[in-house]
Amino acid sequence: MAEELGFSWREQGDDELAIQRHGSTVTVLRGAAARRARAQLAGLEADAVQQLLARLTGNYRRGNEGVAARHPRNR
Repeated sequence: MAEELGFSWREQGDDELAIQRHGSTVTVLRGAAARRARAQLAGLEADAVQQLLARLTGNYRRGNEGVAARHPRNR
């Protein structure tokens, strides 16, 4: 089942890739970074695309939220 994180992307010219979340542009990749991202996006399934776009924007969970919530300092 695909996890919908609200990310989408669109190409802007030859060397630009805009990444959007819920309709707002959060980052624009240019040059080599845009070409590399396009190559990575090719052929991915929907859930993998969402995860990749989240990583490219820096907006993703790191997997330690549950552990951190149980730490005495955060109670």
